[in-house]
Amino acid sequence: MAVARNPAPALDRPWRRSGALRYALGRLRGIARPPVTVTDPPRDLVVDTDVEVSTRDGTVLRINVFRHSDVTRPVILSIHPYGKDNLPKRRGKKWTFSMQYRMLRQPMPVRFSALTGWEAPDPSWWTAQGFTVVNADSRGCGHSDGTGNVLSRREAEDTYDLVQWIADQPWCDGNVVMLGVSYLAISQYAVAALRPPALRAICPWEGFTDAYRDLTYPGGVRECGFTRMWSRNLSRDTRQTYALVSMQDEHPLRDDFWRSLAPDLSAITVPMLVCGSFSDNNLHSRGSVRAFMQVGSAHARLYTHRGGKWATFYSEDARAEQLNFFRGVLDGASASRSVRLEVREDRDTIAAVREEADWPLARTRWRPLYLGAAGALASEQPAEAGRVEFETLSRAAAFSYTFPVQTELTGPMVARLWVELDGCVDANLFVGVEKWRDGRFVEFEGSYGYGRDRVTTGWQRVALRALDPELSRPWEPVATCAEPQPLSAGEVVAVDVALGPSATLFHAGEQLRLVVAGRWLWPRNPLIGQMPAAYRNSPRGRVTLHWGPNYDAHLLVPEIPGQ
Repeated sequence: MAVARNPAPALDRPWRRSGALRYALGRLRGIARPPVTVTDPPRDLVVDTDVEVSTRDGTVLRINVFRHSDVTRPVILSIHPYGKDNLPKRRGKKWTFSMQYRMLRQPMPVRFSALTGWEAPDPSWWTAQGFTVVNADSRGCGHSDGTGNVLSRREAEDTYDLVQWIADQPWCDGNVVMLGVSYLAISQYAVAALRPPALRAICPWEGFTDAYRDLTYPGGVRECGFTRMWSRNLSRDTRQTYALVSMQDEHPLRDDFWRSLAPDLSAITVPMLVCGSFSDNNLHSRGSVRAFMQVGSAHARLYTHRGGKWATFYSEDARAEQLNFFRGVLDGASASRSVRLEVREDRDTIAAVREEADWPLARTRWRPLYLGAAGALASEQPAEAGRVEFETLSRAAAFSYTFPVQTELTGPMVARLWVELDGCVDANLFVGVEKWRDGRFVEFEGSYGYGRDRVTTGWQRVALRALDPELSRPWEPVATCAEPQPLSAGEVVAVDVALGPSATLFHAGEQLRLVVAGRWLWPRNPLIGQMPAAYRNSPRGRVTLHWGPNYDAHLLVPEIPGQ
């Protein structure tokens, strides 16, 4: 690797990228006519509604059962707070569908039957493959009784009881598996860690595993967009003991409350197929990959992609993957660990799909690209000291590297920054890695259907920079977020910023650009920004980034040889 040619300007405004008007027009077309097709349900399907199931404390949950007559079959279960009866409705000759499919961009066609709930498996399709499907209202939600505790052990115990009850029903052959997206994935980790005997396999399709680190306070930086919206919607539509947005106020550090919401992944021993996309870095990507790495299962597979969340879940390829996994487990397939890896050149171009054995890839060459003068990144640490300054709310530092040969970067990245603050004692750092081609920003698929994302992104509050020595790795720093350490005037400290997983092919002549800012990297505009994502900005002040022989400031990238 050599010093970048045509380096990025030392200062940048990464929230301003070309193509916004074109993208906004496409968003308007998508809102008016989203590419969603709802099909009629099969006429021969038996649907048992509001079947009552008592939990260990006597609270009654209610479920819907989709089955073929009295045939005994394995059961696919999903449980969530979104209302099992919130299904598409017939309006004239057409079916309506969830408003989320309009408000969140759909990059590819989405197709499911009118029996399909939000982010749930399609009963029409799965019953045709030989399964019975159960869609359940969690405690305090929909038609279930009680008051819920989102993400809690109590919720996991309810699911445990439900799994065992289902296994004893005449329409179940004693085998229960779980499938679903987002919350319908998160609920799987929690119950699998409790090991209900009838649970044979789980398929969490994009679900975080640590509410603090993955959603509410990534890197100790408060998320104040999606968390607020989601929490308020739950408070309006369900009965909950607490709201996560309120818990953000009461628990700004990663304390016992947040630890209680994180399942013990090592306790999960059932076979698991987990989807860890590279297109949901704001929410589920890190947690999904963490699940694959930390789960105790001898039989585990990681399915990666960088397409649209919902279109991929309901796609023929993904369904085939899910079906083969479940059938293999139920037929006694031998245990193995594997990765389905998808590498992208840009948002709409897949460079490769191949099988791998592990994550991160064992053959990864971890290469530091050192920050230097004139906005350059280089393979050698600079011999001379240097620095760049930027205002926290109006500018960002930028550094670039031009690839001399075709290079694949697959895995997590880390930015080690040497930081000095002026005018404030703390700051929230937002770090992005971009791809540039022929002088233009290259777009990728991102969270919430956002189609102008970067390669990867990271967050870190400077005062919460202290690392957990047991959990941290050179390629994955994990901040404890336990005790703030504000900076003194003139103090220069190392801040390690973890960036989410990605898999990207760079051709010779294409650029990698590293941007570092004190505010969120995208605008708040719902047509051109990453709505509903929002993060707390830094206080007003000045950030100075240092490099040189005494400051090993660099971006650690995962280069894959021979690709």
